[in-house]
Amino acid sequence: MSKTDADVKPSVWRVFAQPAAWTMLFFGFSSGLPFLLVAGTLAYWLKENAIEIRDITMIASAGMTYAFKFLWAPLLDHWRMPGFARLGQRRGWLLFAQLGVVLGLFAMAALTPAHLLPFVVATLVVAFFGATQDIAVDAYRIEIAPLNAQGALVATYSLGYRVGLMLAGALALILADHVAWRFVYCTMALAMAIPMIATLVAREPEVRHTLPTRWRDAMREGVIDPFTDFFRRYGWSLALVTLLFILLFKIPEQATIGGVMSPFYRDMGFSKTAIGAITKIYGVAIGIVGVFIGGAAVARFGIWRSLLVAIVCCGASNLLYLLLISHQGDLTVLTAVISVENFTLGFLGPPTVAFLSSLVNRRHTATQYSLLSSLVNLPGKILGFFAGGIVATTGYGSYFVITVLAIVPATALCLWLWSRFRHLDEPDACNRT
Repeated sequence: MSKTDADVKPSVWRVFAQPAAWTMLFFGFSSGLPFLLVAGTLAYWLKENAIEIRDITMIASAGMTYAFKFLWAPLLDHWRMPGFARLGQRRGWLLFAQLGVVLGLFAMAALTPAHLLPFVVATLVVAFFGATQDIAVDAYRIEIAPLNAQGALVATYSLGYRVGLMLAGALALILADHVAWRFVYCTMALAMAIPMIATLVAREPEVRHTLPTRWRDAMREGVIDPFTDFFRRYGWSLALVTLLFILLFKIPEQATIGGVMSPFYRDMGFSKTAIGAITKIYGVAIGIVGVFIGGAAVARFGIWRSLLVAIVCCGASNLLYLLLISHQGDLTVLTAVISVENFTLGFLGPPTVAFLSSLVNRRHTATQYSLLSSLVNLPGKILGFFAGGIVATTGYGSYFVITVLAIVPATALCLWLWSRFRHLDEPDACNRT
């Protein structure tokens, strides 16, 4: 009996050497760069313009746009962008989104927080096109390679993503100590030329999407079917519990990604250079180690065991920030806290991607994955939106404790769902989607 391509496990060298893996490295860089520029890094710029922390966390929550990307994700599956269609369905949308990010960053640099309202609008433009780019990248990744090669693509994407975070975080902060912020953002906009070139030379996936000819068909195939399919396959009870778990388990991580951390580090007495070097360079490097160990854990121990350990460790690591409150300005303590926090955050990535991917029906891959990945980040981002008000009322310590509370129900739900989805840890689970 001959084996299909999906049944044959390629060597580690082959899956990492494939051109798609290197393409995802550049696409990961392109996704990571704009994210921090409308969240954490932006908060430093706002703070230096004497904007109150309550307003900083709200403005820096422009990254919440990423949590709603499922609303327009069907467009990327069922509509070709005029003027970019000759590049193909996926690359056309990618280049369009990348151009939008570049123009938005230049607009932020030109306006500066001195013109706050239009500056916020430009920030939202960057966030919108950054989220659109993420939709296209996820769809490209799923369609460009078979299931047994997806792990390598996720790993190289994560590496590129963290390099983008390093550039938009560490380098941006260090540059801001020597030049004006508007020049920093212009530099970041120019850096987007690298992934744009990668988009132009990349291979378009061979998947061909049927474009509906009638509005009614487009609504059914792009909007209604992806939602109803999830409940039809799992049943209402299991589907609702699964969605509740998805909403809870990443709250601790997402609640500390927004604008609250930048003022926190500054209020704890750390310089921008120290913050950039430790949290954005060293921390990103530790996160990369966590990503690859997380991927190895999924391969060795399965999705659920790895996910459970990651949820508990990553969530509880937020309590370590309490040490910084009692050791203000201590670089050794900051390094220790960032080591644990970034390692556990990186470790959580592969089990999360594997879990969400396992729930997707491949007839609606882009739309369903976009929806699930949006839901998993939404509650934490909402908490981050109100972080400034919570900190102003109760202090930083209480806020970090609040972010950890979600791991209690999330852990209980994880244990309950484990037995219902035990088949996902079977060797051929990916071939039975």
